[in-house]
Amino acid sequence: MQRYFVYIKYDGTAYHGWQVQPNANSVQAELQKALSTVLRQEIAVTGAGRTDTGVHARMMVAHFDTDMDIDCKQLVYRLNRILPRDISADRMLPVSSDMHARFSALSRTYHYYIHTHKDPFMRAYSCQMHYDLDYGLMNKAAALLLRNSDFASFCKSNSDAKTTICKVTEARWIKDGEYQWHFVITADRFLRNMVRAVVGTLVEVGRGRLSLHDFQQVVEGHNRSAAGESMPGNALFLENIEYKID
Repeated sequence: MQRYFVYIKYDGTAYHGWQVQPNANSVQAELQKALSTVLRQEIAVTGAGRTDTGVHARMMVAHFDTDMDIDCKQLVYRLNRILPRDISADRMLPVSSDMHARFSALSRTYHYYIHTHKDPFMRAYSCQMHYDLDYGLMNKAAALLLRNSDFASFCKSNSDAKTTICKVTEARWIKDGEYQWHFVITADRFLRNMVRAVVGTLVEVGRGRLSLHDFQQVVEGHNRSAAGESMPGNALFLENIEYKID
């Protein structure tokens, strides 16, 4: 059996997240269906993570195993002929059998987009803020995330996560234009709903509702109810996943 990594991107608007759902469509289900159709055998894929309903990905990686001899470039072409228009395959490559799309990932990067001026062309992929934010203060709060390791305060309630320990290596707000900003966060792993909860809490800092000390207390308190609200999923993108591939 040979293991392959397939790199895809998708607009998550029409899907109930990445993971297969019993009564709703998912990106994983569409990819499995397309691969099974092209290869004419039942194919199951394992993704690098789980994006929630409405969340997008500029890079998602999944692996699958097959005993067929595959021309990767040709298979990508054929996949793109039958995948829905909101999902595309970028590339595919053979990897060693011990490589795992989820557990071999060294880091993942998410972007969250916000804008402060009504724009009909941004509404599907960015969250409009109706109040002024102090981005300098928000960046100071974001920097505190790199000094912490337990992010239980930003984990969805009743999560099945075995640990809430994550190593955040980057967290900052970047200005894209007069009315546009995006938040970049990179870590070795993320908890369910973590990025949207972090952004929601940073927005509370930006609005002056939480001080830097308050924000640190939220992180250290390990209490989800003390953190900010979860921001809408449509403005969140899984941007990049890093691996060490020989």
